[in-house]
Amino acid sequence: MPRRTATMLASSLVLFALLCAGVFLKVPYSEMSPGPTVNTLGESHGEPVLNISGHKTYPTTGHLNMTTVRVTGADYDMNLLEAVYGWVAGDNIVVPHENLYPDGKTDKESTQENAEEFSQSQESAKVAALKQLGIPVSARVIVASVVKGSPSEGKLHAGDVVKAVDGSPVTAPGDVAKLVTKHKPGEPVEFTIVPAADAAEAEKANREPTTTAKVTVTAGKAPDDGHAIVGIKAGTDHTFPFPIDIKLADVGGPSAGLMFALGIVDKLTPEDLTGGRFIAGTGTIDDTGKVGPIGGIQMKTIGARQAGAEYFLTPAENCAAAAAQVPDGLTLVKVSTIDDATKALQKIGKGDTAGLPSCTKS
Repeated sequence: MPRRTATMLASSLVLFALLCAGVFLKVPYSEMSPGPTVNTLGESHGEPVLNISGHKTYPTTGHLNMTTVRVTGADYDMNLLEAVYGWVAGDNIVVPHENLYPDGKTDKESTQENAEEFSQSQESAKVAALKQLGIPVSARVIVASVVKGSPSEGKLHAGDVVKAVDGSPVTAPGDVAKLVTKHKPGEPVEFTIVPAADAAEAEKANREPTTTAKVTVTAGKAPDDGHAIVGIKAGTDHTFPFPIDIKLADVGGPSAGLMFALGIVDKLTPEDLTGGRFIAGTGTIDDTGKVGPIGGIQMKTIGARQAGAEYFLTPAENCAAAAAQVPDGLTLVKVSTIDDATKALQKIGKGDTAGLPSCTKS
């Protein structure tokens, strides 16, 4: 066999071996890439993302797009070849698997957690938006969940409204734990509640519930320090003065909160806040209107610009990372609260953009 042919054959075999190794050798990495964006003022799968009834709404123009990031699943084993391709692909990022899925979460666990965070973000978006507009929202403490096998199982139920513990009124979720821990394990704890079914029926009829019940739970012992526990997680449920329905399939996590809130504000404001401009953004939001940081900020700015966004509302804590690599034609606007974001929209809508707070590199 001629030397040149032998060399080419050997090289081909080595290359083939390397490709096989790249395909079969698994590496502990995951990939992030820009995901789709959705206009919160528009429709998704033929249905309005935001549907408000029982209150006057106003026409809107332009875009207020929430942004997403695509990630490989928790149970997906990336091979070396895919990791190398991800590293060299311009719009993708390869990160250690544990960064996206700490504590060894499975796909099912991650999906469930994302769904819960998404639901909570919708609730907080409604609260923050209505507070921004000066529309009162009432709050009540509820049993958010009951620990399986705990003293409360079968006695308290998710959705029960907690009015008092041992006769002491409850006004915040933290009150429940404080009152329970005044007891010793083995002592009875009396809860005054509105059963979940009665609370739901009253809310549907737009009235205050009139039925209360007293439920006694024998306190158990916490495994760490032995303090009294009853095995429930208390949370906050809000009663809104009119229905606000948010529908968006195949999305999870808390990062759409800000854009949902701004969509609600725009629909309930006579002024057209966007002025027809294409604005995207991201950020968690809490009941007070504070905007929090999110992950994958650079993937979201890329996705927003690819969709046509001109401005990107950026959580203040993400500003430095976002400013490190800004897509051409996209202006980053720094926001810390829903009030910041609303004022920025008003400026953008009027074309008065000279004084917009911007993101800078650290």
